[in-house]
Amino acid sequence: MSSREHDHDRLHTSVLVAPAKERRRLRKQRRQAAAKLQAEQRATEKHAAKAKAEAERAERRATQYLPAAGEPGPAALRTPGRFRLPRHQDTSATLAGAYPFVAEGGLGSDGVFVGQDLYSGGSFVYDPWVLYARGIITAPNVVLAGIVGSGKSSLAKSLYTRSLPFGRRVYVPGDPKGEHTAVAEAVGGRAIVLGHGLNTRLNPLDEGHRPGGLSDEQWATTVASRRRDLIGALAETVLARGLTPLEHTAIDLALTQTVRENTVPILPMVVDHILTPNNDTDGRLAEDGRIVGHALRRLVAGDLQGLFDGPSTVRFDPSLPMISLDLSRVTENSTLISVLMTCSSAWMESALLDPAGGQRWVIYDEAWRLMSHPALLKRMDAHWRLARHYGIANMLIFHKLSDLDNVGDAGSAMRSLANSLLANAETRIVYRQESDQLGPTAKALGLTGTEQKLLPSLGVGQGLWRIKDRAFITQHQLHPAELDLFDTSSRLTQGVK
Repeated sequence: MSSREHDHDRLHTSVLVAPAKERRRLRKQRRQAAAKLQAEQRATEKHAAKAKAEAERAERRATQYLPAAGEPGPAALRTPGRFRLPRHQDTSATLAGAYPFVAEGGLGSDGVFVGQDLYSGGSFVYDPWVLYARGIITAPNVVLAGIVGSGKSSLAKSLYTRSLPFGRRVYVPGDPKGEHTAVAEAVGGRAIVLGHGLNTRLNPLDEGHRPGGLSDEQWATTVASRRRDLIGALAETVLARGLTPLEHTAIDLALTQTVRENTVPILPMVVDHILTPNNDTDGRLAEDGRIVGHALRRLVAGDLQGLFDGPSTVRFDPSLPMISLDLSRVTENSTLISVLMTCSSAWMESALLDPAGGQRWVIYDEAWRLMSHPALLKRMDAHWRLARHYGIANMLIFHKLSDLDNVGDAGSAMRSLANSLLANAETRIVYRQESDQLGPTAKALGLTGTEQKLLPSLGVGQGLWRIKDRAFITQHQLHPAELDLFDTSSRLTQGVK
């Protein structure tokens, strides 16, 4: 190779190598420039953060807080400074217990104190009239269910006795076990004890309490209608069937004749006019009323005599704080209980349906007994439907909600009426239930799975309150005086140390 060719090759190689070195140098310069920019940016951010921290410290030092003794004069307990709290860091499990919106807000503080809300730890207060006025519920009726010994009777007594200072009155139209007698006497009311061997008489044809605002003609029409309906209901109860049109006519004519002839009509007079009617030349009227006349005769001369066969020896005084009808002497005769309840319901009805009568509790204890009789069930249904208009809060007390399934046959009118009572009660209180009752109870009340599982584990005085779509678990609290007065187990524990 000549020298010229060798110089040409070397020059070509240097030209190829020079651009590669230049590119590496430029890349290094760019990296250094980027690193320098990042360092300058970090320094700027650090300086800004330091300046911000110093400004915050200066602001805190300049903030005016309340002096130890408080501000004097009109500015007492006020400061222009902003209230600041230090930050707190914790686990989500711990913070969930302190989060203020986990627990139900409650029903407010207006009403009757019941006890403690076991979820929130606060006081639980309930009053159906207050909740109705606030629009939380649209029906003031209450259903209370719980097994024996769960504390449901004490809760019912607390609710109505603690309502008395608020101007409410209490009516117990039938107390099969006599549990409310001592309570009625303790609060200044009266318990009317009915039963064989007593001098107490209850005339089902009494006019009863006259509401204000009725003219003499209106009152006469009201009394006549009530008497006619009552005698018909008594006859249906004893006969255990409905009345025929002919029997209705026989009762109506006999009642009209009795009222025309007597200032104080009583049931034996009506029975006599049914069996031996006036102006019955062909004997057809006596024949039409023969069966119903002999059925009613049981109330005045048969096995049910002694309670309805004379003028009333007791008077219903609607001004008393509490009135209870004690049926503990007649628990062995279901027909007699039904008749007594029918009469007492009609007896109290005139006071219950007085718009000027104020707000009243009506307590149906041992409701499963009462709802088995069609006449009583119809009256109860009427009272429940009119509760809002007349200021009444009805309370049905059961052992278990499945008792409603024992009322009438499936699909019958009685079963429909019983279910309507539950539907018209937007407050449902469930105390401890047996395991076999969880399914029917959950279905009837629409309970969640969690609520259903809680029922068997509830302690004495603990209940699940379903108020419309809201749920509460509460612990009922009793005063020592209430504990002694409401005790229903004294006979079992008497003499036990």
